[in-house]
Amino acid sequence: MAEDVRRLIEFYKSPLGRIARALIREQIIEFSGNVRGLRVLGLGFATPYMRFSLETAERVLAFMPARQGSSAWPREGPSHTVLCDPLEMPLTDSAVDLIIAVHAIEHAADAPELMREIWRVAAPNAKLIVVVPRRRGLWAQRDNTPFGSGNPFSRPQLEKLLRDHSFIPEIWRDVLYVPPSQASLVIKSARFFERTGRIFGPALAGISCVQARKELFPAIARRKKTERYVRVPALSAQTAMELPGFQI
Repeated sequence: MAEDVRRLIEFYKSPLGRIARALIREQIIEFSGNVRGLRVLGLGFATPYMRFSLETAERVLAFMPARQGSSAWPREGPSHTVLCDPLEMPLTDSAVDLIIAVHAIEHAADAPELMREIWRVAAPNAKLIVVVPRRRGLWAQRDNTPFGSGNPFSRPQLEKLLRDHSFIPEIWRDVLYVPPSQASLVIKSARFFERTGRIFGPALAGISCVQARKELFPAIARRKKTERYVRVPALSAQTAMELPGFQI
């Protein structure tokens, strides 16, 4: 079941949500590297982690699933969000260079088909950054955060899903060793929990982050469909059109 966008917004406004966003965002920024001139796509509810790309990327899009709902982002300027079916994204093939999937894959009704669609819209050698709750992690066991709903993944399960759909995992990080509690003592000690938790390995982590790279050829062909949505013809900028007889 997809999370409601209002619950997601409320969570990221809470003290625990701000801590989770800060810790996960550090990994996403590290995995993304230099995004200057790239076309960046956020999938699911990735907007809390994408502001770093607004000034330097060529294009930034945030696709939110219809079952979840959408919210305008960023607060200033034109909105970059699109409400759509993630299994039928309105993009041409090989359209984006970096995909950031947060609150996405664990909520997909058909994760393999979503992976095929992600592969289709990803450019050759594109990066895919996936953030999912760990199956045995404490965050997946508690329903007081958005990471406690959907289908959590173990590392072998996520790796198999990626490799089966022509994405090669390159870097893994385990995040959120802090307990999923809004208690002030827990919030104040969040960095201590992160540092201490890494000593004991990933068993105490709540979230898995992985950076994967797209392979050139698909491992599994897309399912045949009798009807396809019309795609946006191209992401390249349109030149200004001069209308005959029109004067400013």
